[in-house]
Amino acid sequence: MSTRRLVVWCPDWPVVAAARAAELGPLVPTAVFAANRVVACSASARDSGVRRGMRRRESQSRCPDLVVCEHDPDRDARLFEPVVAAVEDMMPGVEVVRPGLVAVPARGPARYFGSEEGAAERVVDKVDAQVGVECQVGIADGLFAAVLAARRGQLVAPGLSPEFLAPLAVDEIDQLVDQPSGRQAADRAELVDLLRRLGIRTLGQFAALDPADVATRFGRSALAVHRAAAGQEERPVLRRQPPPDLVVSEQLDPPVDRVDRAAFAAKALADLLHARLAELGLACTRLGISARTEHGEELDRVWRCAEPLTPAATADRVRWQLDGWLNGRSGSPRPTAGVSVLGLRPEELVGAGGLQLDLLSAATGEADARAGRAFARVQGMLGPEAVLTGVLDGGRDLRDRVRFVPWGDERRPVLAPDRPWPGRIPSPSPSVVPDSPWLAEVLDAEGRPVGVTDRDRLTAAPHRVEVAGGRSRAVSRWAGPWPVAERWWVELLAVSAGQTAPASQVPPRSSVRIQVVLEADPGEGDLDPGEVALLLVHEQGRWWVQGAYR
Repeated sequence: MSTRRLVVWCPDWPVVAAARAAELGPLVPTAVFAANRVVACSASARDSGVRRGMRRRESQSRCPDLVVCEHDPDRDARLFEPVVAAVEDMMPGVEVVRPGLVAVPARGPARYFGSEEGAAERVVDKVDAQVGVECQVGIADGLFAAVLAARRGQLVAPGLSPEFLAPLAVDEIDQLVDQPSGRQAADRAELVDLLRRLGIRTLGQFAALDPADVATRFGRSALAVHRAAAGQEERPVLRRQPPPDLVVSEQLDPPVDRVDRAAFAAKALADLLHARLAELGLACTRLGISARTEHGEELDRVWRCAEPLTPAATADRVRWQLDGWLNGRSGSPRPTAGVSVLGLRPEELVGAGGLQLDLLSAATGEADARAGRAFARVQGMLGPEAVLTGVLDGGRDLRDRVRFVPWGDERRPVLAPDRPWPGRIPSPSPSVVPDSPWLAEVLDAEGRPVGVTDRDRLTAAPHRVEVAGGRSRAVSRWAGPWPVAERWWVELLAVSAGQTAPASQVPPRSSVRIQVVLEADPGEGDLDPGEVALLLVHEQGRWWVQGAYR
C-alpha cells in the first residue's frame, strides 16, 4: 500500500535560486544552463520561446535579453533551506527530495489542520509569508503521484492515484523524484523514447504491462518507473529498521564554520557509513544529517533518494545541507557558532541484493569478492574459456556488438560503442540473438524465393518465411531493405597499391537487412506461437535470421 504524502514544489527552483543569488527581479528573463543546454527557465523567458533542453545560442536568439546563469547544485540546496525550515515549522517529518521539492507524510498535517485542503493552504501561505517564494502543493498516494499532483496543484483522493496517473504522458517519467546521474538521465530519456516508438503513450498503458515483461525487455531500472506509473511505491514497501550501530558521527575540533572545511569531515563520514552498510549487505535510501554547534544548537534534516545512495552522493547531500545551514538566509535558523559534532544516520535501509543491482557494481564489495572467487574456481576446474563475460563493442552488425572474453581479462572494447556507426540497427535491439545465424527462406506470394538485385532491392515482397527448415509462417508486416557495405575500401587500397589484401585483413562484407513480423501460428514448435518479429539478413546469396524481437 502506498503512503499518502503531501509534496511542496517550488516551480523553476534553479532559476529562482539563481535570480535570488544575482539579485534579479522576478520579471527578468532568466535561464540556468548545464552543458550549454537549458536546465530551467523563468516564466518570462518561456513567454519568449525559451524551452528546457534548448541550446544557449538558440535560446538567446529567441530572447536577446536573456540572463544566463550556470547550474550550481550547491547554490540551489543552500537557498532552498529557508523553504524547508518554513515547512518544518508547521509539519514534522520533512524529507528533502531535491532542492525545490520536499515531501511530508500527509496524515498528521491533515488531522492537525482539519483537512488536507486546510494543510495545503497553510503551507502555501507560510512559505510565501516567511520566505517570499511561490510554491504549489499536491497530495496523493505514492511519492511520484504526489509530485505530479503538486506540479498541477491538485489533491488526489485516497485510492485514486492510478486513475490520476493513467492519462498522463510517459514523458512525465522525467519527474521521478531522484536526481539521476548523467548516465541514468540518458537511460530514462531512452526509455521514454522507446516507449513512445512502441506505441505506449501514457503512464496507464505502461503500468498495464506485466512486471516480468518489463524487467525482461527494459531492465531493472525500468521496474521502479513501472511501479511508480501504477501509483505504487517505487520500491517495495518492506523496509529494514536501521541498527543503532550504523549511526556515525565525528567531533570537529576546532569547530568549523566554513563549508569547505566541513566537507572533508563529511566525505570521511560517508565512506565510514557505507563501509558499515557494505558489511551487512545493506543500502541507504533515506539519510538523516545532524549537527550540533559549539553553543549547543541542534540541527537535523532528512534527505530522500529513489535509488540507493553511493558514498559520493551521500557526501554531496551532506555538503549541500551544511551549506544551507552555515550560509542560511532569512527564514533559516542560522547557527550562532561553528559545528562541533557532525553525524549521519540511515533512516531507511534496503537489502543490497534485493535491489537486483548489477553483479559488478553491487553495493557490497563482499558480494563481488565471493563471485570473483567462485568464477576463478570454475576456471581452475574447467579452463579459462569456461567462464566468459560480455563486452559491448562498437559496430554496425549484431555479430560485432557483443564480444565475450574470459573472466579476469581486461574488458576493454575493441571499437568504441558510443560512436555514431551509420547503418547500425536502431533501438530496440533484438531480444534474442542466436550464437550463429539461423538459415531461412523468404518466399513471395507465388512461392518463389525472394532475392536481392544488384541495386540492393528485393525481387518481390516477402509473403512467407521458413526458418531452419521448419514450418513456414505468413508475413503480416515488413520493413526495409537496408543495405550495408562494410570495409569496401580494402580491395580498392590493395589494387591501388598493386598487391592483394593481407590474409589477416578483415574482408569486405556486404549485406541487406529487412525486418518482418510473422503471423501467429499455435502449431509452431520452435518459434513463439504468437506474433514474432525477425531481423533477416541477406548475405552471400542466402537469408539468415540474426535476431528475434519478442
